[in-house]
Formats: sequence, structure tokens, C-alpha cells
Amino acid sequence: MTQVAVHTENLTRRFGDFVAVDGVSLEVYRGEIFGFLGANGAGKTTLIRMLCGLLRPSSGTATVLGMDVARDGEKIKQNLGYMSQRFSLYQDLTVFENLEFYSGVYGLYGEKGRRRQEEILNLFDLKGLEDTLTADLPLGFKQRLALGCALVHDPPLLFLDEPTSGVDPRARRHFWQHIQSLAESGKTVFVTTHYMEEAEYCNRVMIMSAGRAIATGSPRELKQRYGKASMQEVFMALSSAESNESNGKNGMVTAGEDA
Repeated sequence: MTQVAVHTENLTRRFGDFVAVDGVSLEVYRGEIFGFLGANGAGKTTLIRMLCGLLRPSSGTATVLGMDVARDGEKIKQNLGYMSQRFSLYQDLTVFENLEFYSGVYGLYGEKGRRRQEEILNLFDLKGLEDTLTADLPLGFKQRLALGCALVHDPPLLFLDEPTSGVDPRARRHFWQHIQSLAESGKTVFVTTHYMEEAEYCNRVMIMSAGRAIATGSPRELKQRYGKASMQEVFMALSSAESNESNGKNGMVTAGEDA
């Protein structure tokens, strides 16, 4: 039986009168690469922050690895890796020092910590760069190191928020090879991205607009459902439909006021 890694029901987050995430329900399975797609402000990062236990929901429910996000935030944090869209490593530390620091954060000391650091260096092709200042690394290598630090405690669940932003296409493809290997090993990977071609690498995706989930399915299913050849075309069609619906509602209100 396929195990559920994340389950949400009508998950909502408000900031005052603004609804950042609006009644999102989803189910994600272990070993799945699940993508969140949407423009800036669509609610992707807010949704991830709730699932990571960093932000309490305003309403609705969510469980992560069987733990409730509203009650078990600290336990959830210990069982996941999080790579933020802002580069979160220490620029004035070396590659090894960053790995050592994050190992300590998760309680990996001594021989156990050193073994895991060595595994990360090998896994992400960072051998020979241990003494290099992080600030001096090319962006693609910084992203590999950030992913390695997020994985240093070997969590079953990984959240990647715009992980390939700003890197070149070749580095992005290399990064996605690592993501696919992680999923094949049984880890569940959530990814937010602006790059529609990256959606093709996901098992399933959710397209968000104004905090709502407007379509969910595998890339193949969504392309068939909307009669499009690429996820870029699917995204543009749905975004256009959402915009027209919003303008239509605004138009009806204006007409009523004018009347």
C-alpha cells in the first residue's frame, strides 16, 4: 500500500484580510516528487511554510509524516529538510564548515557526523572543495551544497523552495538528477518552481493562483486534460482563464455600481 507523506484538508492561511492560502486539499505519497507551480504571490511559499511547521494554519488541517502541523511543529522540523529560495548558507564559512555546522544543528557529532559529511561531499560532487569559501563557489555548486546541508540528517521529506532560481540550464538539469535520485531512494520531495519545463520532472504538480489550487495531476494528465503540448501551455491557459474570470467578476461589480 502506498504510504501518505502529507495530507491537507481545506488548509488556509490569512494575514489580516489577505488570504494567502485558500482551502487547499492535497495528498502526497512517499517517494513522490510533487511540484507547486504558480506566479509570485500564488501562495506556494506560504503553503510550504505551514507544512514545515514554521507557520500555523488559520483554519483547516494538515498532517506531515503522520504529525499534525498545528501541534507537532518541532517534531516535524526534525524529520524534514528545507532549502529556502534565499540562499541560506554561511558565505564566510568553507564548504566543510557549513556541513559541520548543519550536522551539529541536527545532533550529528563525532564519527557519525564525519561519515555523513563525507557521504554528502561524494553525493554532490563537492570533493576537493572542502576548504573553499562558500562565497567563492559558482552558484550551481552553492545550490548543491545547500541541498547537501538540507539532507545532512537524512530526512524522509524534503522541501525545496525555488531551488534552481538563477542557475543556468545545465546546472538545473544536474540538480534535478539529484532530486530524481532522492525520490528513487524513497524520499518525498516538494518543489516550488517558476520554470515550467521543470514541472515535467515531477510525478504530479499542483498549479496555484491567488492562494487556491486550480489544477492537480501528473504533467501528462494535465496536458491531456487541457489539450496542450507542454506544461508552459497548460499554465498559460489556466492563468488566462483565471484572469478572465477575475476580470469578469470585477466587471459585474462595476456595472452594478454604475447602474
